[in-house]
Amino acid sequence: MNGITIWLTGLPCSGKTTIAKELIERYYPSFELLDGDTIRQEVDNQDFSIEGRRRHLEYIGMISRYLNKHNIDVICSFVSPEACTRDSLKSKSKSFYEVYVRCNLEKCIERDVKGMYKKALDGEIKNFTGISAPYEEPLHPNLILNTDFDSIETCASLLNIFIKEIKNVK
Repeated sequence: MNGITIWLTGLPCSGKTTIAKELIERYYPSFELLDGDTIRQEVDNQDFSIEGRRRHLEYIGMISRYLNKHNIDVICSFVSPEACTRDSLKSKSKSFYEVYVRCNLEKCIERDVKGMYKKALDGEIKNFTGISAPYEEPLHPNLILNTDFDSIETCASLLNIFIKEIKNVK
């Protein structure tokens, strides 16, 4: 039996990484977390062009498929703003599940402890998703978590229920 990939997508500061960490801590300590900020720092990839983002996400998808092949479950936390890239990742894996972490822009700006949205709004950061670069909401995600309304604990619990269903069917 292969592992699964849970791919959390949403605007910056929507709660993707926080939900992933909560899920791992409370339910699945064996899951491997691949997180956008961490991976970019480790590989020193600051290419935020459209093509650079696509290449980066395809690389992450390849890593998650490799881990899945070795029966390692993976949770990925990446903005992944383009539907075509997410669709490409889905098409290459039978174990890929897209989870949309929905949060309105105002709430994301309010949660931004790094000040990235302010810099983007002031023009200091180019190609910032949600401000100067688009985010395409998933049309048919496997699960939607609304962090506008639900707590991180509730979202992690809902995700846990979803994962249990996947693993029972698989």
